[in-house]
Amino acid sequence: MKTITSILSLQKILSSYRGKKRIGLVPTMGAFHDGHLALMRTAKKECDIVIVSLFVNPLQFGPSEDLKRYPRDLARDSKMAESVGVDFLFAPMASAIVPPDLDTTISVSQVTKRWEGAARPAHFAGVATIVAKLFQIIKPDAAYFGQKDYQQTVVIRKMAKDLHFDLMLRIRPTVREDLYSGACGLAKSSRNQFLSLSEKASATVLYRALCHAKKRVDKGEQDCTLLQKEVAAIISLEPDVRPDYIAFCHPETLEPVLKILEKTVLLLAVWIGKVRLIDNIILANAPRHASL
Repeated sequence: MKTITSILSLQKILSSYRGKKRIGLVPTMGAFHDGHLALMRTAKKECDIVIVSLFVNPLQFGPSEDLKRYPRDLARDSKMAESVGVDFLFAPMASAIVPPDLDTTISVSQVTKRWEGAARPAHFAGVATIVAKLFQIIKPDAAYFGQKDYQQTVVIRKMAKDLHFDLMLRIRPTVREDLYSGACGLAKSSRNQFLSLSEKASATVLYRALCHAKKRVDKGEQDCTLLQKEVAAIISLEPDVRPDYIAFCHPETLEPVLKILEKTVLLLAVWIGKVRLIDNIILANAPRHASL
């Protein structure tokens, strides 16, 4: 694996592959965990050349969010990326991606009105701007994202469609802690390292609540108001967990729904101490067939 910091150097290298090799991109902010590695492994299976970008995006941090606190360990991340066969680690300087005179940003309006967009008003403009820059710099054939940041995937999909980016978006399932971790079901996230052991145990209530909703929908429940109350009741069993929102939404528009659709996404956001966690699950309303 080769680490590249220069935009021009990376573009020159990729120009020799373009049209001959399938190029895959995994955009990240570093602090790699098994979720990132799963995306890299999938990209490696589906593409000839895999690039992982590592850039802690200052544009997606709000005034009350500590950019300096975000974990950074390039040497550790490099070893992890290399271990799964990544070809290039693109780690540009902040000034190259976000120059002092940057005067252009990308706003995806409708799907960012609610949920994370309301909680973090400038967040998605920052995400869309930097992801668009990476798409323009690298021009990948495919880009890989995790479902854990569900609203982000909707924003990126909409941005890519509206701006006619010629690439395939691959959204992969959320990777979770296993049975033996002490935090079974907790979605892998760089934020988890800020949780104490007791807070990690409390955080497993998110997955329990999501699974409860899925079981209820699988058995035929369609009333989102009732389901929301049940999910809230489960979360309330953990006194250290403070819900931000519990939302049953259309999977593409993210508008709230009152009845379970053919597909509905359940979005959760909670606070545990000073750490804010998000999670989600796709609920499927199976069509009912009349008995013969």
